Amino acid sequence: MAQTFYVNPVIGSDTNLGSQQAPFKTITQALKVATDNTKIQLANGNYNAASGEVFPLTIPSGVIVVGDEANKGDRILIEGSGNYLSRTFAGQNVTLVLLDKAELRGVTVTNLASRGSGAWIESTAPTVANSTFTNCKREGVFATGEANPVILGNVFTQNAANGIAIAKNSKGQILDNTYFKTGFGIAISDTASPILRDNKIYENRSGIIISGSARPLLRNNVCENNTDDGITVIGTALPDIGSTNNPGGNTLRNNGKFDLQNASSNKLVSVGNKIDTSKVTGNLEFADSSVPTPTPTPTPTPTPTPAPTPTPTPTPIPIPIPTPAPTPTPTPTPTIELTDIANHWAGDFIRELVKLGIVNGFPDRTFKPDATMTRAQYAALLVKAFNPSSNRPAIKFKDVPANFWASKVIQQAYEGSFLSGFPDNTFAPNKNIQRVQVIVSLVNGLGLSADGTATIKVFDDQAKIPDYAKDEVIKAIQKQIIVNHPNLKQLNPTRDATRAEVAVMVYQALVDANRVAAINSPYIVTA
Repeated sequence: MAQTFYVNPVIGSDTNLGSQQAPFKTITQALKVATDNTKIQLANGNYNAASGEVFPLTIPSGVIVVGDEANKGDRILIEGSGNYLSRTFAGQNVTLVLLDKAELRGVTVTNLASRGSGAWIESTAPTVANSTFTNCKREGVFATGEANPVILGNVFTQNAANGIAIAKNSKGQILDNTYFKTGFGIAISDTASPILRDNKIYENRSGIIISGSARPLLRNNVCENNTDDGITVIGTALPDIGSTNNPGGNTLRNNGKFDLQNASSNKLVSVGNKIDTSKVTGNLEFADSSVPTPTPTPTPTPTPTPAPTPTPTPTPIPIPIPTPAPTPTPTPTPTIELTDIANHWAGDFIRELVKLGIVNGFPDRTFKPDATMTRAQYAALLVKAFNPSSNRPAIKFKDVPANFWASKVIQQAYEGSFLSGFPDNTFAPNKNIQRVQVIVSLVNGLGLSADGTATIKVFDDQAKIPDYAKDEVIKAIQKQIIVNHPNLKQLNPTRDATRAEVAVMVYQALVDANRVAAINSPYIVTA
């Protein structure tokens, strides 16, 4: 028989019976005594460690935790974090864990811990409805494994990384949610295939990021006024954005860079969407008989801030490096779990980049974090991470033939001022990228600047820094892009960079651009 427990953090006591007249003080206590078909009704107030909560709060199967759905949990704040060991993503900082058929309704959730997630859904099918997820240090809701949730009518705002992240083989229905002024509105990765319908996504960094081999279905969503793109598709992802028998009905407009950027290896077919064809890039076919003209939005169109003019990259003098054997597969095959980064110092950074589809593992499910990276491979990584626009004329390198696997990404990285060639008009695609070259490329390609107060005196080996790179190293220190493992005082500028070092420095550049949440590490150099 259904039962209801009441919780009030102000007047309640955990020695009470949990009735309306004698409520519990904590959700923690209510969850201890809850059984299938139990409703836990929350009063207005703050539910946190100070009030006695023990995180993460796990909502069991068949239990409903409900606050004020009409006001999206406006005065019912659940704030806190606890360690949770995920079967698919290792250790996490989580506020709530939702088990199968659990329900969370009408609350506000905040997780201020480093890389904190509001609600964690792993291989379960719960409901999250009419709630607010705000100020989480990573995302509001994370669905992974074989998750199949219903996420309905929620508000996601001011979260550091994403409103919702949907990973692994998750499905689910993401319906009528609002995402604004958060990281990415929705991030879909791996082989996830959720249904996104009637979502409103605006004023975020990007609206929807679809990576890996994800196959989501998008219908009647509105992505507008986001700083970067409305929808970005990368990797081998292939979203369904409409068909003849089931038009998309999505509206993409007034986004800062592109309304739709297809950087994947697949052709997208758009049927029945409102998209400005002048703000589309990549392989896209409009199958409509006519493309509707988007209705102007009353919201003022944000003016994208022009990228700062990059400092010209001085042409480095090539340092002889043994040419490694040609890489048989230029782009590693995506994998579900990487077997050689679990206890690696850069493991957290690599996992996040894998989720975003920026780096991948090899077919044997390894990442080889301590192996080196060629200049061609680094160019491919830069294009995936930053998709640079051209700001200087193309150049033909005499050692990069048109049929070379990385010729296009090398050219894009060059035109975007991320990479330059050598004085003899070569690029040396199969030479290893040096640590100092990675630093210079990120600073110049992203147009980073310094306030003039930093110096290079933090390193014991500063005399080894090439003259052409000294200013860029100073800027990178201020932006916290440089990573020195295992010794913070050793820059090792001319040593070949490892795959792990490149991944972490690229991730730190994304942190500086407010595209991802910061990850704590003792090896990040600070001014």
